[in-house]
Amino acid sequence: MASTFKNYTATDVGIVGTLAYTVPADTTAVMIGCNLANTTSDAIIVDVQCAGVYLIKSVSIPTGSSLSVLDGKIILEDGDTVVVTSDNATSCDVILSVLEQS
Repeated sequence: MASTFKNYTATDVGIVGTLAYTVPADTTAVMIGCNLANTTSDAIIVDVQCAGVYLIKSVSIPTGSSLSVLDGKIILEDGDTVVVTSDNATSCDVILSVLEQS
């Protein structure tokens, strides 16, 4: 079983949910980091969903700030997704750190 650390990014996340990550076929992923950065001059409200379940919902990120979403690790299975949404167009950058095992 191969284990690989990887980072995935998404930029300009806005009001339409942005697919930040999909677990590849025949793979289990351990999400070990999820950071969101507000790239606008106003506060934004963000949601993060993992496998269709909210990890965070309606959380405010002040101007010029970032948020580390995880306190622990999240296990994701083959085909699971991470989707990020903001209340403001092109307002958030995302970086996910995962350990993929296939």
